[in-house]
Amino acid sequence: MAGGWGCPHEVNDICTKINDLPCDPGMKGCVLAGRFVFANEEKNKRLREKQARASQGADTNDSGMHP
Repeated sequence: MAGGWGCPHEVNDICTKINDLPCDPGMKGCVLAGRFVFANEEKNKRLREKQARASQGADTNDSGMHP
């Protein structure tokens, strides 16, 4: 673990939340996935999907009429 934070699910470089797999921040099932942007774009898939849904929702809620 590097930096100033730690994951409560990581114990001795093992993720206790995801079937005791080696900890890989942002992997599928990780509590960080979809919440943060990672350098590895593959890990940003959930975040990009959430952003796309939010963008589509904003587009459909805007009727084009302004008060």
